[in-house]
Amino acid sequence: MTSKEAAIRQRAVHYGFSTIGFTAPAIAPTAQMRFDALAAADGFGDMSWMVSTADRRRDPAALWPAARSVIVVTQNYTPEHDPMLALTAKQHGNVSVYARFKDYHNVLKKRLKKMAQELVCEHGCEVKVFVDTAPILEKPLAQRAGVGWQGKHSNLVSRDLGSWFFLGEIFTTLQLQPDTPEEDHCGSCQKCIDICPTAAITAPYQLDPLRCIAYLTIEHKGHIPRDFRGAIGNRVFGCDDCLAVCPWNKFAAPPMEPAYHPRAEHDLPALADLAALDDAAFRARFQGTPVRRTGRDRFVRNVLIAIGNSGDRRLLPSVAALLGDPAAIVRAMAVWALGCLADAAELTAFRQQFAHMEEDPEVCDEWRDAGSR
Repeated sequence: MTSKEAAIRQRAVHYGFSTIGFTAPAIAPTAQMRFDALAAADGFGDMSWMVSTADRRRDPAALWPAARSVIVVTQNYTPEHDPMLALTAKQHGNVSVYARFKDYHNVLKKRLKKMAQELVCEHGCEVKVFVDTAPILEKPLAQRAGVGWQGKHSNLVSRDLGSWFFLGEIFTTLQLQPDTPEEDHCGSCQKCIDICPTAAITAPYQLDPLRCIAYLTIEHKGHIPRDFRGAIGNRVFGCDDCLAVCPWNKFAAPPMEPAYHPRAEHDLPALADLAALDDAAFRARFQGTPVRRTGRDRFVRNVLIAIGNSGDRRLLPSVAALLGDPAAIVRAMAVWALGCLADAAELTAFRQQFAHMEEDPEVCDEWRDAGSR
């Protein structure tokens, strides 16, 4: 390592990054093969941008041919408590740890831009800064930079940070000495495979996104398949199970970044409160957090599934209030939740009150099956 790389590492510490690594703008052939296989199997679902930008994802150099090096940085966001404990709070919505505080894209990118600008001033190089905002396979790139390895759940793992960290990249025309790629340290462990509620990790290093609760509750635009609704439990945005059980988390330190401490209102909010959100209230409540990107309708869809899974009949009024919601996706899940919580007499009364809805093509199947749960 030359003095140039050493100075950049010191600068990364100054800006509060947890780790840093250097690599060429390329990913390993095995990562390309996994991506190609998933794309060929239509495995990205509603994430059509993954396929439309495939050429650049497979080859980071195609994103910016002038780039000679990639600087990869991390920031950890280790939770204070075991996220698995939140799964038992059935009357409350479980939001993925990374979405309980200010959107990391803004926090990390702001600091990364400052660091990149200093590189420009000092070395006269060109730079481009990315924080999950460019069509690149950043996890394989990060592994080549030595900051972690892709575990059997396909997420990045670090011996120093465990599973809880964000990634950012500076593409630059500056020639830097590459770091040694990180080796795989999963060994025979398969806790992440065993814990997955929907068996989305179909084999080591093979994730089926269409079964993944994170995909279903965040990216999926339509009705969540019935086979997966029960497994969602009280998860209203994302899923942390495969991250939370990783043994490497025992080495993870608390986050140094103040912005990565959870907001109280996002730490197990009451399902009844979440179900009552209209669009304006949803936007106001989740302003500046990743949750806002799902939109109110999909989020309330998730909330209603969590209510149905709660078994708490006291939440019936919250469900009933949404049976006439303007959004079809919300009405359908309200009927599903009703079928989970209401007794036979109540269900009959609701059917009579909302008889016109049984001809609604968006919810008629849910009404038909409402009494069978």
